[in-house]
Amino acid sequence: MTTHPPAATAAGHAAARRSLEALALGDAFGERWFPLFREPRQAVNEIRARRTPSEPRWHWTDDTALALALNRSLDEHGHVDQDHLALCYALAFDADQARGYGHGMHLLLPRLLTSPADWRTLAPELFDGGSLGNGAAMRVAPLGARFHEDLDRVVEQAALSAAVTHAHPDGIAGAVAVAVAAALSARGELTLDAVADRTPEGPLRDGVRHAARTPFTLEPWKAADLLGNGQRIRADDTVPFALWTAARHGGDLEAALWATAEGLGDVDTTCAITGGVVGAATGTAGAPEEWLRRREPLG
Repeated sequence: MTTHPPAATAAGHAAARRSLEALALGDAFGERWFPLFREPRQAVNEIRARRTPSEPRWHWTDDTALALALNRSLDEHGHVDQDHLALCYALAFDADQARGYGHGMHLLLPRLLTSPADWRTLAPELFDGGSLGNGAAMRVAPLGARFHEDLDRVVEQAALSAAVTHAHPDGIAGAVAVAVAAALSARGELTLDAVADRTPEGPLRDGVRHAARTPFTLEPWKAADLLGNGQRIRADDTVPFALWTAARHGGDLEAALWATAEGLGDVDTTCAITGGVVGAATGTAGAPEEWLRRREPLG
């Protein structure tokens, strides 16, 4: 008979909820700066002036939709049950396909709706070896917060959650790095070197090491130039900068999101990652009330 470790503690559930709420806020805030809404020059000027986006409703994207799906599966099973998780991802996609899902998810998730277990063969076939995109990283921070008391478990569960859609080692490594960062944040122990120490060897870990050597005195847009801002949608082009801003502003969610937005690129995803990591410690406390009112509810 298969046995599984005990479910998360009350402290783990509380940290996961804090992370999820902040992830969604970061996602919705970051989406306001996407090129669809603002030209880059306009966005940079408004970000540096700290002008709150004027849209009355800030909708979140696939980042939050899939984070909610992952959270739902963990609530029901207490651990990553990959077949159930595949179904939850597919159901989230089917409920609203206009959340900004990437091309690979449009290919994969509809097929998992009727045959969830097929992720084992379908996910590795994406992009000749599996997706190395940032999708597994963008949704995973609440998982890291949930299991923060056991970092080995965080690494294991994050990798399992990623493989359902992102079979490439770099895609999996991105999820591991973000989950570990969120766990360390919840513990009050976040450093980029500590994240890198538990990230699988490869370009993603190299990027986090580079971030660890990037001074916090550097302007965020310059750090994004060095570390990547998600413009290529790859995990190794997204995660290092998002974790840099999270570590730079570990106790201040609002400052962390402004700094992340300054990097532009795939700004909803970088802000979702940063928000989920910082929020594992802070939740949305300290975020402007206006932001919280405008953000689409989680339901």
